[in-house]
Amino acid sequence: MKPFETYKQLFIEYLQIEKNASPLTVSQYSKDIDLFGDFLKAEGISLLECEYANVRLFLSKLHTEQLSRRSVSKKISSLRSFYRFLDREEFIKQNPFVNVSMPKSDHKIPEFFYEEELKQLFTVSDLHDPLGQRNQAIIELLYGTGIRVSECTGIELPDLDLSLETLLVHGKGNKERYVPFGQFAARALRRYIEDGRTQLAAKGKTPTNRLFLNARGGPLTARGLRLILNKMVEQAALTVDIHPHKLRHTFATHLLNEGADLRSVQELLGHEQLSSTQVYTHVTKDRLQQVYMNSHPRANK
Repeated sequence: MKPFETYKQLFIEYLQIEKNASPLTVSQYSKDIDLFGDFLKAEGISLLECEYANVRLFLSKLHTEQLSRRSVSKKISSLRSFYRFLDREEFIKQNPFVNVSMPKSDHKIPEFFYEEELKQLFTVSDLHDPLGQRNQAIIELLYGTGIRVSECTGIELPDLDLSLETLLVHGKGNKERYVPFGQFAARALRRYIEDGRTQLAAKGKTPTNRLFLNARGGPLTARGLRLILNKMVEQAALTVDIHPHKLRHTFATHLLNEGADLRSVQELLGHEQLSSTQVYTHVTKDRLQQVYMNSHPRANK
């Protein structure tokens, strides 16, 4: 019988080669499998001899640790995939995760910015300063396209077409999509590329094609981008929390509020499943009620 780590490594290679999974996905699956492996070891149970009752005991343990339903669902999904792989390769006789159901989701409504809050963020950058030009380009692009932080920091100069105002986005699982952006983002990007980025790149030790650079001329990291956004919030004297995903939520919410259809928003966000996009419809209910009250003949008092 092969050791636990061998089966895990075979599965990781399957994710990387056959499924073309992102490094973040592979890392999360690895952590979830290790957690389950530690549980099995403590219980004295073999990976290949695990049964449904053992899985139920594992889920009960997660429940006592007060993990969120979302976290539990992610772990179930990881382990389901792992055991489905073991079953496919005929390493096991029965899959203990076949009858395991997902916990009901918490239906957490995404946080988003109101337009007045966003207006303040767009006025804090010093457009005569290279870093200010970069920061303005970042926030215009994040709000103007709804891209993820990893997609933003990964942008390279050839990905941009300023004449057509489109961006080639390298999304999850190496999937690519084109997204448009507006005149405000185009103006901020052109100013930054022609002026601020040139000055920042001159400070770098190694030439790079990355669009967004740090103060030393190197590629901007996801952590650096988050620090930039937090600083902009402080400068705008806002009392709200900010993170790149909040701008992504705002992008989707504002599009739906202005009448965009769900399928188009799904494509722009790069969601594989429509259900991932449907979460944003919750925040448009107030607008729908307002439209109804203003438009239906029997609604007005």
